[in-house]
Amino acid sequence: MRLDLRVPMGMMFTLMGLLLLVFGMKTNSDVALYAPSLGVNVNLWWGPVLLVFGLVVLFAGERKKSRLAIEKPLTDEKRAGRK
Repeated sequence: MRLDLRVPMGMMFTLMGLLLLVFGMKTNSDVALYAPSLGVNVNLWWGPVLLVFGLVVLFAGERKKSRLAIEKPLTDEKRAGRK
């Protein structure tokens, strides 16, 4: 079994980025909420960063998965170096 952690991690980062981006856009006008961060809407900044990172990781995982489906699995003799 070939388990590639990039796919679930990419999904997680993509979903988290979307949530932060939407939350940042909805609360952009709330001055009191962003007072501790010196008025910077960090959700609106880190949402797209996590979204792009998640999409890159997800793309890399899906690309590797499609490449593995094309390759033929090795037999025991080929693994041992015999033909």
